[in-house]
Amino acid sequence: MNKTRPEWTSHLSFMLASIGGAVGLGNIWRFPYIMGKNGGAVFLVLYLIIIAFICAIPLCLELAMGKIYKKDPVSVYEAISPKLKIFGFASILTAILIPCFYFVVGGWILNYIWLFLTNNIPSDFSVYFSALNSNPYVPCLLTLLFLIVTAIFPYRGINSGIEKANNIMMPLFAFMLVALAIYAVTLPNAKEGLEFMFNPNFEKFTADMVLCALGQALFTLSIGMGAMMTYGSYLKPETNIKKSAYTLIFFDTLIAILAGVVIFPIVFSNGIEPTAGATLVFISLPQIFVNMPFAIPVAVIFFLLLLFAAITSGISLLETSVCCLVDHYKIKRKKAVVIISAITALFAVPSALSFGLLADFKIFDKTFFDFLDYITSNFLLPFGTLLICLIGGWYSRNIAKEAFGTDLFGKVLDFLLRFVVPVVFALVIYTGLN
Repeated sequence: MNKTRPEWTSHLSFMLASIGGAVGLGNIWRFPYIMGKNGGAVFLVLYLIIIAFICAIPLCLELAMGKIYKKDPVSVYEAISPKLKIFGFASILTAILIPCFYFVVGGWILNYIWLFLTNNIPSDFSVYFSALNSNPYVPCLLTLLFLIVTAIFPYRGINSGIEKANNIMMPLFAFMLVALAIYAVTLPNAKEGLEFMFNPNFEKFTADMVLCALGQALFTLSIGMGAMMTYGSYLKPETNIKKSAYTLIFFDTLIAILAGVVIFPIVFSNGIEPTAGATLVFISLPQIFVNMPFAIPVAVIFFLLLLFAAITSGISLLETSVCCLVDHYKIKRKKAVVIISAITALFAVPSALSFGLLADFKIFDKTFFDFLDYITSNFLLPFGTLLICLIGGWYSRNIAKEAFGTDLFGKVLDFLLRFVVPVVFALVIYTGLN
């Protein structure tokens, strides 16, 4: 055990940091988009079951692995078995690749906040968004600016940087989200949006919906990339892993549902489809905001929500790679942050240009941005999660004991870990290959 390792100053600080790491853009726009595309309330019911009984299991294991070994992901896998060290590097690779496209979206958010703060609002957001991404310089500068803002916090350290950032941003995030939800339910036709969310029609159930719900749950909890393992390594010895994991799941899911309460009443009140993906946030909703009461403050609060979600999850991604350099290669933290930021910038720039200058540059018929998204979401994250389950279920049983405890519910989770969950994630990977 690493006795000199920093620890969270309180369990609340750990929870806020973990919730911040899990809550990202996927909660605010991806969850409502996926839910809208998959039948609304029936998807929500399925999602709740999957996140509680399938995805909670690798989350518990990942936190437990960090808590037991008090090291970065590469060193954790090496401590379990030197043969597994390469898989630790795979998780670090995932944590490096995701910011390379994720931070591009963070740059767009910064730009939109500036637009509404300065009241420099375009007449047509579709034309504006296309022009923004066709520019050979602005998307790159915005991406790098977002990278710098996010990197400041791991640069300052665990307690002075990451912990303080989440202690401030997450309560503000929650306050703004609740305020927007209250505003949204007062809009005309808001009832239709709420019925779509909470009145399930099980005739809409499909087999594809299961994979969509599983993919969303896996994505939103940041499992399989070493982020939760890293945050778990800063836990105090007395922390109850299972309780912490389900608390995290509760708040992460609550935030996703509240995001739906914000978005669905707005889209139903204005007669637009909730299945538009990224264009919903950067084209459809901004166009609606300008014609709504309190347009400027509503728009600014909404994009600040997105910004806080992107920064806190971005911090956890950077910290995963930084922690590896600090622990495994004994590089000073500040230097490690600079190195990881430089690597991220190197790949984030072509990702930012994927919608303009490099739009014709394809890897397996995908733009650089889409390729990074595809390979991490469909292969690296599910594979990392499957590996964690196989290790905890069959190779190193002390991890499962630490993760679940010995009560009846813990035994149920352990059974699911050994005989159900690995099969589920193997099917996810197989589906991604076809």
